[in-house]
Amino acid sequence: MSYIICMRIFAERLKELREEKGLSKLALGIQLDISNVSIFRWENSQQDITSDNLQKIADYFRVTTDYLLGRTDEI
Repeated sequence: MSYIICMRIFAERLKELREEKGLSKLALGIQLDISNVSIFRWENSQQDITSDNLQKIADYFRVTTDYLLGRTDEI
């Protein structure tokens, strides 16, 4: 899978998980101690994510990093 496709899938899944919990970008940012601007950029495939932040998101939503990156459809 190409890097671009992987980041698009991540963007879609992050937004979907955030919206399922009824969280704004700001609220999620506060929960994770991450800038809401970064969340906006990730959801729009405008910024790469660090492995630390990827793991924070996976832990928060109780999914795997492989799911977030589109390597599997199994949560």
